[in-house]
Amino acid sequence: MSVLNITSENYEKEVVAAQLPVLLEFWAPWCKYCRRIAPVVERVAQEYEGKVIVAQCNVDDAPKLAEKFKVDIIPSMFVLKNGEPGEKIVNPPSQDALEAWMNPQL
Repeated sequence: MSVLNITSENYEKEVVAAQLPVLLEFWAPWCKYCRRIAPVVERVAQEYEGKVIVAQCNVDDAPKLAEKFKVDIIPSMFVLKNGEPGEKIVNPPSQDALEAWMNPQL
C-alpha cells in the first residue's frame, strides 16, 4: 500500500474514521530530515500493509492540522487509534527505532 496524503479535507475520513491504526507523519518537502526518513516510511507502508495505514500530512498545506497536533519540529509522527493520537516521535533515526516506538502502540 502506498502512503496516503492527508489534508484538512480528508483527515476525518482517512484518519479519524480509519478501521486500522494510522501512522501519521507531519513533514514538508523542503525538510532534509523528512527526505532522509522517506524511504523508511515507504518501507513501513509496504511491510505493515493490512496492519497500519501509513499517512503523511504536509505542514505547509495543512497548517491547522499541524497546529492541532502541536507539531513544531518535523518530521513528527503519531500513531492514532480510533482517531486518538498516542505518543509522538520526532525525527526517528532508523526503521528499527521507528518500529520500536510504533509497535507497542498498535
